[in-house]
Amino acid sequence: KMIYTYKPQGVCSYEMKIEVDGDIIKKVTIEGGCAGNTVGVSRLVEGMNIDEAIKRLKGIQCGYRGTSCPDQLAIALEEIKAKI
Repeated sequence: KMIYTYKPQGVCSYEMKIEVDGDIIKKVTIEGGCAGNTVGVSRLVEGMNIDEAIKRLKGIQCGYRGTSCPDQLAIALEEIKAKI
């Protein structure tokens, strides 16, 4: 198991901790942002394959920002995937 820390850009959340075991997401903790949404997204992706989570989350927009917490999570997962 590995735990990665990611600093999201352009969103309200300021830190994501992602625990993976191989290509499976074990736990996600998102600091900051809209708690209901970030906890909900975190729980939904736990147990999911990294590629599946990226496919579902990549490109989601939050208002005018051009990104979102789910999109930033997908970017973090792409970085993790490049390292494993």
